[in-house]
Amino acid sequence: MRPFHYVRAADAPGAVRLAAGQPDGAANRAPTQFIAGGTTMLDLMKLGSMQPSALVDINPLDAQLARIEAGPDGLRLGALVKMSQAADDPLVRRDYPVIAESLMLAASAQLRNMASLAGNVLQRTRCQYFRDPSWKACNKRDPGSGCAALDGVNRKHAVLGVSGKCIAEYPGDFAQALVALDASVELLGPGGQRRIPFAQLHRSSDTPETETVLAPGELITDFLVPAGAWTRRSTYLKVRDRQSYEFAVASAAVALDLDGANVRQARIGLGGVAYRPWRAADAERLLAGRLLDENSAAEAARAAFAGAAPREHNRYKIELGQRTLVRALLQARDMRI
Repeated sequence: MRPFHYVRAADAPGAVRLAAGQPDGAANRAPTQFIAGGTTMLDLMKLGSMQPSALVDINPLDAQLARIEAGPDGLRLGALVKMSQAADDPLVRRDYPVIAESLMLAASAQLRNMASLAGNVLQRTRCQYFRDPSWKACNKRDPGSGCAALDGVNRKHAVLGVSGKCIAEYPGDFAQALVALDASVELLGPGGQRRIPFAQLHRSSDTPETETVLAPGELITDFLVPAGAWTRRSTYLKVRDRQSYEFAVASAAVALDLDGANVRQARIGLGGVAYRPWRAADAERLLAGRLLDENSAAEAARAAFAGAAPREHNRYKIELGQRTLVRALLQARDMRI
């Protein structure tokens, strides 16, 4: 690990001032980074994939940014809420089970006790070509150098939202629940506060070196999840190579508003198969107003993967992703709420 400067922020505006003034939005090249739990940042610094010259510790902001508030309008989750804290919250478990499940199925108990929600959604890909700097062709680390994964070992790489510049897979779980539930994210930056839909936080694979729309020095402060008839009938299904401490090869976050067995609204987020948190809008539209059974679920799953672009080793993810979504839809349909 290279030497770096460490400073603790006293408050949110101070943290923004300390981190502002970065030359560009490329996360691995930005000279100053925020750090909370550090469960991703320190790993990448040790590997050499990220090389910040300064870290701004935002843990002193815990009193401001670690609140969980639930009300008739929805759920507010502070950026510094720990994954385990949100997963164990009784109101989250009852009214937003897809959020609790996505967090409980992530990482290990030790990591969940350390990692913040904001850090979790900003975690970077597990692509071996990005994480190992000895591979020179990686557009995330070095724009214009190419993508070694395109013709390399790409079993765990994405099939949705990819381009000729990058096929890295977004590794998180919590983000799939947020994108399915139409969450928004509140930000604080040098220009003040703003709120954006969570679905707009992550950029496309056309700019792999710049993964989010966060401006230099901009800090996530809160996640806002609107209340809805679908939040209680929601679930997260994760398929992985082993049952614990493993990233998804396919996952589905599903929330349903049903009239009997007929779908009023379906909300679907897909993980393990896409470049960024993925909303399966075509599948949702196909299910609206229809009886939810195995046939309609399978039809929706095919629609969700109609635009898939597999490579040599990850072609299996199309069928696996479809089967995962079918299971999640039927599982949500049969929930007792």
